Amino acid sequence: MMDVDVGDHNVLLVRCDGEYTAIGNQCTHYGAPLSTGVLVGHRVRCPWHGACFNVKTGDMEEYPAMDSLTCHKVLSALFVSWQAKRVKKMGARDPDVNHTVILLGGGCASVICAEILRQENYGGRIIMVTRDDLLPYDKTRLSKVMNVKSDSILLRRMEFYQKYDIEVWLKKEALSIDTDRKTVAFDDGTTESYDQLLVATGCRAKELDSPGAELKNVLMLETPEDANHIHNACIGCRTVIVGTSFVGMEVASYMIDKASSITIIGFSELPYLKTLGREIGKFTMTVLEERGVKFYMNDSVTEVRGKNGRVKKAQMMLENIFLLFFLKGSGIKMDSKNYVTVDKYMRTNVRDVYCAGDLTCFPLQMIKDQSVSVAHWQTAQAQGRIAALNMLGKQVALNTVPFYWTVLLGQTIRYAGYGEGYTDLVLKGRFEDMKFLAFYIKDDEVVAAAGLNVEPAVSAVAERFAAGKVITKAEAESDDLSWLKLPTSKQ
Repeated sequence: MMDVDVGDHNVLLVRCDGEYTAIGNQCTHYGAPLSTGVLVGHRVRCPWHGACFNVKTGDMEEYPAMDSLTCHKVLSALFVSWQAKRVKKMGARDPDVNHTVILLGGGCASVICAEILRQENYGGRIIMVTRDDLLPYDKTRLSKVMNVKSDSILLRRMEFYQKYDIEVWLKKEALSIDTDRKTVAFDDGTTESYDQLLVATGCRAKELDSPGAELKNVLMLETPEDANHIHNACIGCRTVIVGTSFVGMEVASYMIDKASSITIIGFSELPYLKTLGREIGKFTMTVLEERGVKFYMNDSVTEVRGKNGRVKKAQMMLENIFLLFFLKGSGIKMDSKNYVTVDKYMRTNVRDVYCAGDLTCFPLQMIKDQSVSVAHWQTAQAQGRIAALNMLGKQVALNTVPFYWTVLLGQTIRYAGYGEGYTDLVLKGRFEDMKFLAFYIKDDEVVAAAGLNVEPAVSAVAERFAAGKVITKAEAESDDLSWLKLPTSKQ
């Protein structure tokens, strides 16, 4: 594959099975050049965030992208009918269909579920309910670009929902679910009946459980308004961040050149212990310490002292993200950590009730259906799709490779797979050079990979996982990494 300019536009030209096809070269997620991604069979995987497209049709085949690419006609060396992206053909409401799907939550899982239902010509009523006062938006941006304008991160505009008859109820929250009567009670006193229900309310910020938590400049990050407030409150001020999750670390990175000082309080020994692991956690901590960030690890907040209703020393405190939920008494099964347990079809134990997103504990096919929780954007989108297909009786199982990313001082660390419980790490490159590829090993096989400035290596690993191919520890340790399709590799 190669990129070519056609007039003012950039097109990806692909030779596949002896035939030439041409699709848009910019990923519809964040605009990454697909020509620098990974081509396997009939699909290309984005080098930045792992989205996949069929090179023959332009169809989007893996999230986080939501839109497909236009597939151009190839006439000798000429390309016609150019446009950047396209929405797959979708149906609309059929007034003769007496059937209702309620989607609880305004995140990406609900949006994808609604879109797939309409793409599959579901003619019933679709109601999406969110406690936000804003249409569903890209929440991954909040901790990375905190002065973001709300209008710029909407997943879809109101015209889209209206065109395809998707009702969006803003500033409304479910209080309880009666799964026998198949009704949902809301905080405004109303009750709505459903035929099928998706629970996708996601995570919420956990309030500090300590004296002083009510002080005015103890802030939480949940919405674009919160992000803007935190951005403005921290400029030139001493800032304390509680929690070393992806959100906490990204906020610290963002605030480096804005706050007068940054202190992070972490509950574990190192950041990212359960996700990126000890080695990258230590690397991240060191990089931030070199920029003046102070860490207090294996610690917690017992009291916040204030004066005149405000925190006495720090100007702002950001709280960690935690899971809270309202399903008690509904009969929907939850595990000991309050995750909703689902099968590979995203079905709960209650008939016609599905769950997707951060709340779920689900069987991950790439690790032999071990039940896991993966609270990341792309996985939630994939789960929303599977929930929709199975609402329609398609019997399609979830088969996705978790792919996520985090930003550190303007640099993006990318991760694919599921490495929790890994026993060994094979490192290519060096942390101190800000360029590395880490293979997470368990039972002599690679179960995940993380990389910085080695695109499209992590996407290549994801494609191996998606194809069900084993990457051995010996292969990871080998000096021959041509299969990773790195720019410097000899192909």
